[in-house]
Amino acid sequence: MTIHHRRPLGLLALTTLALTLAACDKPNANTTSTDTTTTSTDTTASTSGAGSTGAAAGGDRSILVVQESSDIPTLDPGTSYDTGSGQIVENLYETLLTYKGGSLSELEPLLATKWDVSNGGKTYRFTLRDGVKFHTGNPFKCADAEYTFRRNLVTNTSSSGNWFLSESLLGTPSNANDDKSITWDKIANAVKCDGETLVFTLPQTDPAFLAKLAYAGQGIVDSAHAKEIGEWDGTEATWQAAVGKDLTDSALSRNPSGTGAYRFVSRDANNFRAQAFNDYWGDKAKITNVVIQKVPELAARQQAFLRGDADLIEAGTRANIEAQLKGKPGVVILDDLPNTTASGLAMNQNIQAKDRLGSGKLDGQGIPANFFSDADVRRAFVSSFDVDTYIKQVQNGMGKARNFLLPDSFPGYNPEVAAPKFDLAAAKAAFQKAWGGQVWQNGFTVNATYRAGSQGAQTAMEILKKNIESLNPKFRVNIQPKQWSEILQDADKGREALVVTAWAPDYADPDNFVSTFYSSQGFYHPRVGFKDPQIDSWIQEARSTTDAERRNQLYTQIAERARDQAYYILMPSSPAILPYRDNLQGFSKDDYNPMLSFSTFGTGTHWKDLSKS
Repeated sequence: MTIHHRRPLGLLALTTLALTLAACDKPNANTTSTDTTTTSTDTTASTSGAGSTGAAAGGDRSILVVQESSDIPTLDPGTSYDTGSGQIVENLYETLLTYKGGSLSELEPLLATKWDVSNGGKTYRFTLRDGVKFHTGNPFKCADAEYTFRRNLVTNTSSSGNWFLSESLLGTPSNANDDKSITWDKIANAVKCDGETLVFTLPQTDPAFLAKLAYAGQGIVDSAHAKEIGEWDGTEATWQAAVGKDLTDSALSRNPSGTGAYRFVSRDANNFRAQAFNDYWGDKAKITNVVIQKVPELAARQQAFLRGDADLIEAGTRANIEAQLKGKPGVVILDDLPNTTASGLAMNQNIQAKDRLGSGKLDGQGIPANFFSDADVRRAFVSSFDVDTYIKQVQNGMGKARNFLLPDSFPGYNPEVAAPKFDLAAAKAAFQKAWGGQVWQNGFTVNATYRAGSQGAQTAMEILKKNIESLNPKFRVNIQPKQWSEILQDADKGREALVVTAWAPDYADPDNFVSTFYSSQGFYHPRVGFKDPQIDSWIQEARSTTDAERRNQLYTQIAERARDQAYYILMPSSPAILPYRDNLQGFSKDDYNPMLSFSTFGTGTHWKDLSKS
C-alpha cells in the first residue's frame, strides 16, 4: 500500500513521507436518535475548524481528536490504497481475519471464525461469524463477502490493492480490460458461497493468500446497502461495465457501511467524524467519537497537542518530535518501534506529461520524457543524495542507509549488500557521461514533487536539489509541494517526473515490496516506467518457491542489480516514534503491530482499543 501503499502505503504508507486526510460528505442517513445526540456534542466540540478544536474536544473522554496535514482520497475499501484512506477503512470495516497482537505472521479470525485449506493449498473454506450487523442494521451474510471479493476482482483499478487479490484468485494482477482471459465464470468460480460458507478456489498455491485477506482493503462491504445507493449490482449482466471503474468518489465512499466498531458520521473539507457503533458484535469501543482534522501547519498541530486540544497528531519528523514535544507536560513518547515501510525517490523513465517537461529537450530549460532512462542520469541522482545528512536532519541520527526497497525487518533483506553512497565526484562523472555528454554541456530542468505538509519529504528534495545544482550552474531541480491525492492521481498516470514515494506492506511477505517496486507488472511500474527482464525472472522464481534459502538468494541478486542500475534513490530506515497525550491509553510496544497501522503516523492499533482517562 502506498504511503501510498497501507499503505498506497497505502497501503501503505505510516511514515512522514506519505499521508492523507479529510474531504467532504453528508452525515450518514442511518443515524439513530441516541447517535444524533452524541453527534451534536461531537460537532460542537470540533466546529472551531482546522486550526483548533477547543479544550472540550481534546480533554473530553468521549472524543478522540486527531490532527493531520492533508486529505482523505476515499472511504471505499474497494479502492483505498493509501494510509490516509486506510486508517478510516480499517476502523469502519472488518476483514475475514487479522494479525494477532504484535505478530507480523500469526493470523486470527475476525469476521470468519475458522477456515480449512484443501486441494493442495488451492481451496479455502471460511466459516463466517453469526450475529454480526452492518452499520445500516443489515445482517452480515456470506452473500456480502461474495459480493465484496467479486466487486474487488471486477473493478480492480490501478489505484487499489486488488491486483494482489486478482493475482491469487485469477492468476493475473490485471483487470478484464487489460487481460481478456478474465471472464465472469472465472470470477464467479474463484469466490462463491456454499450455503453460508465462503469458498475461494485458487488456480495455484499461494502461501501468502491468508495474509492478503487480512489487508484492510478487503474489508467486507454491506452488499444490500451498496446496491441500494447505486453501486454495481453484482450480476453477470452488468459486470463488464464495472471493470476498472474509478471508485474514489463512489457512492459507497460518500456513504459507507461496514461492520467495524465505528460508523461513519460525516466529513467536510477539514473534518472527518466517526462514532462508536452501538450494535457492534465484539467488545465495544471505549471512546465514543473520533474526530480527524485537517491542519496543514505543523506548528499549529504541535501547539494544539501541547495544549491538550488534540490527542494524536502528525507530529513531523523525529527531529521535530524530539525538539518540540519530548519531555513536555502531558506528552508520552513511544520510541524505537518497528518500522515496516520502505521509501525512495522514484525517477520516471517514461514521463507522460508534457507540462512537467519544460521545453521537453536537453537544452537547459527542460528534459525529454525519457530523461531518466539513461542509467548514468539515475546514478548521478543517486550519488547526489546525502543519506547521512537526511538521517541527522530528519531522523535525529536514528536509522541507517538501505540497500533495497525492502524493510530490514523482513526476510529477504541482506545487510551484507553495500548501500549506495553519497559521492559528488561520482555524480559529476556520471552526469558528464549521461546522454553522450549532452546533460553536462546543455544542462537540464527537472520538476520534482513532494507531499505538501511532509517535512521529511521536503527535506529530502531540498538535499537533492542543493547537491545537484552545486555541480553545474546549468542544472535546475524545481521542487513543488502538492496534495497527496493529486500526487496519487498524477503518479498513477505516469505524469510525475521525480516524486517521493513510500510503501507500507499489504501483507507480510517480501514479495509485496519487491514485486511492487521492481516488477514490470508491479504497482509502481506506471510511476517509474522501467522494465528489467532479469529482475522480472528472479521475482517470478522467488514468488513460486517455498524454499526460504533460495528466495533469500534471489532477493539478494535483485537488490544488487537494482542498486547497480540505480532504479530508485533509497531513503534510509528509521525506527518509528509515536507521541501521544498521557490521558490516552491502549498503546504498547509489545502489542504494537505495524500491519494494523494504516494511519499517517503509525499508531499500531485500532481506535476501539484506545481509551481516555
